Amino acid sequence: MKCGVVVFPASNCDHDAYHVLKHVLGCDATFLWHGDANLRGCDLVVLPGGFSYGDYLRAGAMAAVSPILDAVRAHAEAGGLVLGICNGFQILTESGLLPGALRRNAALRFVCRQVALRVERTDSPFTSRYAEGQVIHLPIAHAEGCYVAASETLESLEQNGQVVFRYVDDDGASEAGNPNGSLNGIAGLRNERGNVLGMMPHPERAAEAVLGGTDGRMLFESLLATAGETLEIAQ
Repeated sequence: MKCGVVVFPASNCDHDAYHVLKHVLGCDATFLWHGDANLRGCDLVVLPGGFSYGDYLRAGAMAAVSPILDAVRAHAEAGGLVLGICNGFQILTESGLLPGALRRNAALRFVCRQVALRVERTDSPFTSRYAEGQVIHLPIAHAEGCYVAASETLESLEQNGQVVFRYVDDDGASEAGNPNGSLNGIAGLRNERGNVLGMMPHPERAAEAVLGGTDGRMLFESLLATAGETLEIAQ
């Protein structure tokens, strides 16, 4: 699997994602510049966290109309894998690749801490290595992570099984651990086809034990397993 990490002006998690793909998992990984017109044969495209274009206008709004997004959209429409993390999730909603929007956290403050998530779907190329209902812990760092959508859209997301990760308490029993006010506790969702995933928590920051946890590594392992590749995980 060839993996591309898109670099926008003010991306700050691009090297984190590249490190996990290239050095932790041994993937063929490359950086893709926001002004590029093609994806250079990448099977997986990662839109990383950060503050693309300085979050001018709205978080992800300018990145959503950058040249490379035309190629990302065509890639997704052809069934290619796309992962948007934090600012990448914002870009996916702004570009229409995922429904809904991300707005200011309910407390109107930047939130940076570890959160508990419940894995809602495992029939996904992003989550096949998890167990359904498994509670995992990943870090968040965002000011505009409150997921919102029209009531009919939320109903459709739930009925179609598009919610992949949900904020919960440490026991996974309730949504009391929701850090930003996201409707239905939504922390990550996929498109109807299932090949595009957006999520606010950072799996790339929880992919090595030295960082305090490896729950995020399983997401990337799931992608490699989907591609039928042998894992070359650094110990």
